Amino acid sequence: MLTSEDVRDRAEHFVATVLGKEPIHSPDRAGFLVNALLIPYVLAAIRMVESGLATSTVIDQGMTSGCSHPMGPLRLADLIGLDVTAAIADALYDEFKEPLYAPPPLPQRMVEGGLLGRKRGRGFYAYP
Repeated sequence: MLTSEDVRDRAEHFVATVLGKEPIHSPDRAGFLVNALLIPYVLAAIRMVESGLATSTVIDQGMTSGCSHPMGPLRLADLIGLDVTAAIADALYDEFKEPLYAPPPLPQRMVEGGLLGRKRGRGFYAYP
């Protein structure tokens, strides 16, 4: 809310030229745009694994084959880091109290056990 236009322009320039990304604009809020959409999707996949509805492999294959996503939600959670995913879900839930943002127990147990995803070599998948 208090960011000057000059600071916003410099940040946008950095994102575009240094990071090579296309900047988008959204209001200041927990999760911004991407995480507000992405985290409920990832949490829904985690709930499916937790409930025994499907394995992480089946869910990810369904989303890559059926929806042409470059990777499934559970492999993506491993890439992001399960600790980071859980922290984002906590922040979103704390701010909005929406059930879709409420983190299920499984990722917290995994984090407590050191299963953080790719950065630790094991999450929903094992990594060399």
